[in-house]
Amino acid sequence: MKKLFDDFNPVSSKEWKQQIQFELKGADYNETLIWNSPEDIKVKPFYHKDEFTEVPKANTKATNFKITQNIFVHDLEKSNLRAIDSINRGAESIRFTIQDEKIEIAKLLQNIDLEKITIYFNFNFLSIELVKKIEVIAKEKNAKIFCNLDPIGQLAQEGNWFSTQEKNNFETLNLLSNKTTTVSLISINGGLYQNSGANMVQQIAYSLVHANEYFNRISKINQPIVFEISVGTNYFFEIAKLRALRLLFNLIAREYNHNFDCHILVSPTKRNKTLYDYNVNLLRTTTECMSAILGGADAIANLPYDALYHKDNEFGNRIARNQLLVLKHESHFDKVNNPAEGSYYIESLTSQLAEKALTLFKDIEANGGFLKQLNEGIIKRKIQESADKEQELFDSGKEILLGTNKYPNKKDSMKDDLELFPFIKIKPRKTLISPLIEKRLAEKIEQDRLKEEN
Repeated sequence: MKKLFDDFNPVSSKEWKQQIQFELKGADYNETLIWNSPEDIKVKPFYHKDEFTEVPKANTKATNFKITQNIFVHDLEKSNLRAIDSINRGAESIRFTIQDEKIEIAKLLQNIDLEKITIYFNFNFLSIELVKKIEVIAKEKNAKIFCNLDPIGQLAQEGNWFSTQEKNNFETLNLLSNKTTTVSLISINGGLYQNSGANMVQQIAYSLVHANEYFNRISKINQPIVFEISVGTNYFFEIAKLRALRLLFNLIAREYNHNFDCHILVSPTKRNKTLYDYNVNLLRTTTECMSAILGGADAIANLPYDALYHKDNEFGNRIARNQLLVLKHESHFDKVNNPAEGSYYIESLTSQLAEKALTLFKDIEANGGFLKQLNEGIIKRKIQESADKEQELFDSGKEILLGTNKYPNKKDSMKDDLELFPFIKIKPRKTLISPLIEKRLAEKIEQDRLKEEN
């Protein structure tokens, strides 16, 4: 059977470039059409198959992504009822944030079908006894539970380790790894690096050397490691970032005979979110969730459009969850496992991000490892340099946030709507290291505008 394009001669990348140069009428090809990303990746106007050899397979399973509901546990009964309500409204997994280690975990999980609903925990402490109780529940209920324990992330974010009875946090993790086989223990707070201003190469590399510290210090890792990742609005780069992260993790994990794929839990970044013209946040989070799906996220917890300035509320949570439901069930993002595979552009970005991140990974390991550089302030300094560059682009108007530094609505008033403090929070305390600081790009503009409101 004759194919549709058989009558057309194939066109090489060289011929395409020649035609483009002709159409430019003397303008310089490189200066006009090629731009350089913050990761020092030169983005070309087109990509062609004759520029590619065999590329590594990302092996994503986009069809399997779970819609995740975040729940901060203040009241045990209310949190349980809210989880059940969220599940009835479309949530497929729940992430509980818990501050009290004496919580009755069985009551929190009662009437939830744990064979079908994945559970994530974010603890503000490290407790052997609580994890042992969760292990019992997981075995009895045939449940998939991720405890998301990340002492290194705690050190990076808060400046201090968790307080434990054991000699150090790694000793606690080793004790737990010997007592548990069913629940996943370890997570990597990669979102911290993104929200602090790290570029994508840094985000991938720091997340991987972060994980490598656990591989070196924990004798047995019995379940998948969770990467909690934040994504921004650089659509194709974010797809490539997640694919590169998975490729490199599998490469590194094999060196430790760790046979589990990583588990990627994604949330939209806070870094580009705004107080003013806050409905634009809906557009930002939608495209960010799309990137997460196409990049192969295992689960996605969307960020409500009003999360910066409103306390947790039913409307914001419902809209955030519905965005994912529309993507999954109406836009059919759950129909193809690896939709990005074969895109020359995305494959090129994936390869370049992976190569640059691996180079940075090796450099950090050769110079003492992640913890050493974190303690010496090198990681913070490198992230701050990247954050400052991005802030300069925003301040100069080269990086645009609509409604904030481009086409702002001067009549927009937010002073009376603030239920939360939306800016950097300074917590005076004694710390072992200077912690990484999460900061949004629009904070200074917003503070100035709030002062000017009547």
